[in-house]
This record gives sequence, C-alpha cells and structure tokens, in this order.
Amino acid sequence: MADATTATTPAPLLTPTPDDDGTPFWHYAARGELRIQACAAPHCAELRFPPRPCCPHCQSFDSEWRRMSGHGRIWSYVVPHPPLLPAYAAQAPYNAIVVELADAPHIRLVGNLVTAPDAPLNSVDPARLRIGAKVQVVFAEVAGMTVPRWVLERP
Repeated sequence: MADATTATTPAPLLTPTPDDDGTPFWHYAARGELRIQACAAPHCAELRFPPRPCCPHCQSFDSEWRRMSGHGRIWSYVVPHPPLLPAYAAQAPYNAIVVELADAPHIRLVGNLVTAPDAPLNSVDPARLRIGAKVQVVFAEVAGMTVPRWVLERP
C-alpha cells in the first residue's frame, strides 16, 4: 500500500527520449545552446529538424550542428484542456507553442512559453498568447534533462 506522500505526489512531467540522431541536440541544450542539425555536404548545407541520419535534400550522411540565435516567433499554440496527465492537470491552464526560428524559418520547435526558465508551465496567462509574438529560447532542467523553453522578447 502506498503511503500518503506517494499517493498525492503527481507523476513527473514527460521528458524527451533522445535517440542516436537527436542526442547532440540535448547535449547542446544542457550547455545552454540551441543547435540544429545541418547537412555537411558542401553543395547542400540544408538545416533539418527533427535530426535524422540522412539529408532529405541531397541524401548525404554527413552532418554538423549549427548554433542558432535562439530568436523566433510563435507560429502556433494550444492551451490543453482536461483530461490531462496528473502532472499537467496540476499546472493547467498552460500552453504548448510551436516556434518558427528566426534564422531558419522552415525549422519549427515545440515547447512552452514561460515567464522565466524555471517558471511553471502556467506562468503565462493564455490571453497573452499571440501568433507572431517574438520569443527567445531559455533552458530549464526537467527531471534531470535540460529542455528548451521560450520567453517573450518584450514581456
């Protein structure tokens, strides 16, 4: 039988499961850097996300990780509603945003808009969410993993 502490503690937030292709993304995030995989073939050099072993443009297996500015804009967003997993229900209403990177407009990342790196997911009033709002990446540790989050450039 679980004790009272265990019974009332919500499950942790979900964390990414890095694969071989995406592991460098998470290593750079842990250093506070937003990097995106790029084709290293001299005739191509296309950025790609999610990371994968082969370039979808030229089929080269050569890749490198390019540092991004960390600036972007909200391309889309959602405010999830119940039913939610317990850890997320405790923070509702919160947001999930899709960010289009300023230096790579065809690259879009999913995350949360927060007021500060370690702020709770519900730290931004959903009424403040706007498509096109300029954001800057920040990094937060969640269950031992560093994940990108986003803050408004001008709050």
